[in-house]
Amino acid sequence: MISAQEAFERLRAGNRRFVSEASGREALASKSRRSELASGQEPFAIILGCSDSRVPAEIVFDQGLGDLFVIRVAGNIVAPSQVGSVEFAADRFGTRLVVVLGHSSCGAIVATLEELGNPTVDKPRNIHSIIDRIRPSVESLLESGTAHAPDTLIHLAVRANIRASVDHLRHGSEILEHLIQNDGLLVVGAEYSLETGLVDFFDVPKRPG
Repeated sequence: MISAQEAFERLRAGNRRFVSEASGREALASKSRRSELASGQEPFAIILGCSDSRVPAEIVFDQGLGDLFVIRVAGNIVAPSQVGSVEFAADRFGTRLVVVLGHSSCGAIVATLEELGNPTVDKPRNIHSIIDRIRPSVESLLESGTAHAPDTLIHLAVRANIRASVDHLRHGSEILEHLIQNDGLLVVGAEYSLETGLVDFFDVPKRPG
C-alpha cells in the first residue's frame, strides 16, 4: 500500500506526461502486465469521475492496467452506489487516495443550470435523478450576479459540484470517515480542462497522506 501523498504525486506526474505528450502508458497495458494482474489488483488511487467520453482517467493521468480504480457517472455525482464503490476499493485494496474528477464545460452541470432556469416536466425520471443530485450545490449561484456571465457561472458550478461530492465522501460514510481519521485516507477534488488537458487539484489538505 502506498501513501496518499505518493499516490497524489504519481497522478500529478502522470498528468504532466499526458499534457506534454510523453506518455508511457503502452508499457503499462502490455501482455505481461495483464498476466501480472490476473490474480489480483492494488490500485493506488480511486477516481470518481464524470462519464464524459473526453475525460478517461487512465489516459489523462497516464496510467495503465491495475493502477486506478475508476468510478464514472454523469456529473461525477455521489449516490449510494458510488459511495459503496469507493468504500469497497478503500477497504479491500487499501487505496488511500480518492479523487473526485470533474471537468470544464460539463454537460450535466449545464443541463442542471438550464433546468433551474427553465424547469421542464418531460425529462426522463432517471435523468432528473442526476440533475436533482447536482441541484443543491449550484442553485445558490443563480441567485448571485454570476448568472449574467454564463462561462463564469458554469465554471463556478463545476467547482461547487465537485466540492459537494468531496464533502459527501468525506462526511457521508462511516467507513471513509474512519479511514480518513485513522488510516491516512485523502479525498480531494480536481477539475480537468478540456482545452489544455491539465488537471487542477484544489481544496487539498495541507498535509496529504
